[in-house]
Amino acid sequence: MKNWKTQLTVTLLSTLCLLSSAFAQGKQACEDSGAMNAANASLSRWYSQTHSTQKYPGGVAFDGCSIWVAGALFDSPGPPTVTKLLASTGALLGKYPVGKVPLGVAFDGGNIWVSNGDADTVTKLLASTGAVVGTYSVGKLPYGVAFDGTNIWVANVYSNTVTKLLASTGALVGTYSVGSHPYGVAFDGTNIWVTNDNDNTVTKLLASTGATVSTYPVGSGPTALAFDGINIWVANYFDGTVTKLLASTGATVGTYPVGSGPTGLAFDGNNIWVANNAGFTVTKLLASTGATLSTYTVGSAPQAVTFDGANIWVTNYGDNTVTRIPIN
Repeated sequence: MKNWKTQLTVTLLSTLCLLSSAFAQGKQACEDSGAMNAANASLSRWYSQTHSTQKYPGGVAFDGCSIWVAGALFDSPGPPTVTKLLASTGALLGKYPVGKVPLGVAFDGGNIWVSNGDADTVTKLLASTGAVVGTYSVGKLPYGVAFDGTNIWVANVYSNTVTKLLASTGALVGTYSVGSHPYGVAFDGTNIWVTNDNDNTVTKLLASTGATVSTYPVGSGPTALAFDGINIWVANYFDGTVTKLLASTGATVGTYPVGSGPTGLAFDGNNIWVANNAGFTVTKLLASTGATLSTYTVGSAPQAVTFDGANIWVTNYGDNTVTRIPIN
C-alpha cells in the first residue's frame, strides 16, 4: 500500500441537502456546549499530533463540533487510534482505539465510522464519547468511507468492490463490484461515486440499489472525490490534475492543473480545495470555473482535507500534524 494513498474521501455533509440534518445535529450539539465560540483565525494554525503519539495522519472528518483524524499505522505504544480535536481551538479531546491501520473516516450524524485497512473491518464509534458501538466486516483493504443519509459505503481496494452497511445497525445490505483498486467514495444525493485507481475511471452506482449506472474515464491514478452540489470532482494523482464531471450525466466539464500528487478534496460551498501530497501544498479552485485562486504551503505529504464550516483542515502524513486554514 502506497503511503500517498492514505487519504479519506472527504466528508461533505454540509454541502449535501440530504445530509444537512446530520450536520445540523452535530453543529447544534456543539453550540449548546459552547465549543464553537472561538473567533476565526486570520492565519493558518498548526496543531501537532505528536503529543498524542498519532502517527501518519490520513483520513479526516468533521462531526459538527470536532475534527476526527485517522492514523495509518499503529500508534506506539498502544493500539491504532483515531484522534478527536476540538474544531474551534485544535485542542486534543481524546484518542480512541480502532482496528489495524485506520484509513478512512466518515460521520453519519451521530457516529464516526473508520475503515481499518489491515483488518478488513470498519469501526463505528459514538461521536460524543468515542465509545465503540461495533466493528463490522467488509472487503479487503477498506479505504474510503461515505454516508448516504441511511447507509455507510466502504471502498474495498483489494476486493474491487464497495460494501453497503445499514448505518443504524451495521448490518450488511450488499456488496457491489466496481473497477480495479477502488479508493475514494462520495455521495451526490442519489448516487455513489467510486474512484478506480488502476483503471483511471470512476464508477457511478445508484445508492438505493447498488446497480451500476455507468463508468467514466478520468485522469491517471484517481484517488479522492468531492461533490459540489452539481458536479463530481476527482483528484488524479499521477497527472497532477482534478477532473470535473457533471454528476447528472458523467460528462467531463473540465480538467484543471493543481499541485503534484493530489490525494484529497473538499468543497466549502464555493471552492474546491485539493491536498497535493507530493507538493506539500493545498490548492484552492473556484468551483464554478476551475480557476486557481490560491496555493497554500502546509505540512509534509498532505493527504486529506475536510471543511468545518469556517476552516479547511489538512492532514499532513509526513510530519504527524494537521493544518487549519480559514477560508476567509
